[in-house]
Amino acid sequence: MDHFREPVKTDCEELLGRFQATESVRYEQFVEIWRDMDFSSIFHGKPEPNERRHFARLILSVVSPYFFPPYTFQIRVGALYLLYSLFNTQLATPREKIRIALKDWKDVMQFQKDAVNAQHYDVVYVFRKLLSDKAFYFTAMPTPLNFRIKREDGKKKKICEEFVDPPTRPQEVVTTDVLEEIANIHEHYEGVKKAIFAEPDPNLNIVQQNLIPKLNSAILTYSSWQMNRTTSEQQDAGEGPSNQESSSRAQLLASIKSKSYGQVVEASKARRHRQTELVSAAGPDIALNVPSKKKRFPSLKTRTQLRFRTQGNESEGSNLTRLWCLSSVKEEIEPEKKKRKFNWNPDKSSDPT
Repeated sequence: MDHFREPVKTDCEELLGRFQATESVRYEQFVEIWRDMDFSSIFHGKPEPNERRHFARLILSVVSPYFFPPYTFQIRVGALYLLYSLFNTQLATPREKIRIALKDWKDVMQFQKDAVNAQHYDVVYVFRKLLSDKAFYFTAMPTPLNFRIKREDGKKKKICEEFVDPPTRPQEVVTTDVLEEIANIHEHYEGVKKAIFAEPDPNLNIVQQNLIPKLNSAILTYSSWQMNRTTSEQQDAGEGPSNQESSSRAQLLASIKSKSYGQVVEASKARRHRQTELVSAAGPDIALNVPSKKKRFPSLKTRTQLRFRTQGNESEGSNLTRLWCLSSVKEEIEPEKKKRKFNWNPDKSSDPT
């Protein structure tokens, strides 16, 4: 069935693209496109009963990723309508269910909340109809895992760029790992510059100072501008407040990152070995700038040994007495006096009469 995956994906993306061109989230617009493409006939390609279920499972697995982020609200609505239509028109009996991982259920609940707030009641009705029909199959993983099957690492999931929400793209480019990498490179650059020049010239700055805060502020400014432009252009498009809330959350995260990276950035544990290599190559002058590890107090054994070594400089007699003062000498302990035991003899007992 894997050779049917690409053609099915192409047909689904064509339907979603036409639905995106309508700039609406109404179910009647989707039904017109569905009937115009005669999309229900997709299941008639495999009339054999033993292949119907596998083919229906393949189609639902292809459409399901479009129902989750990072796709726009309109594309997610179109994917919901498409899942609803495919679930009710499939030829398998009993019907094949839609797989949803537990980690994605939070996004589904947020999607329903956005639809309710935007008063898209047809979206809410379709989603609750799927819930009442028990169309969802809750799993631990979005795709089934098979035993002893080689995983194809070369084929990665390609995201359709036309369906992705634009405000999320700058945050995908500049991530926390990228900022940490830039900060570490800049720190090594400063260390090498100090190692080469005895008195480095302050005008010798190949890299801009405070690069990380400037980069964060630029991304924050661009995302805010793009958010304002998107909201102004799509006021009547009927996409709901999902884009606004996602952009505000991204703006909040970007502001937190800019504050955190404005301070001194410490190298991660995986990169501390680079600092040691830099110190050994630069010389003892740079080694003074490297923060030393936390001092540990010596153990009891070490303190006792040091104590005995200091006592070795004194006289031999006093040394022996101090060494043996930790334990008691057996000869000095006085033996305890033996107590007399009472022996009772019934023959020698006196008769009271």
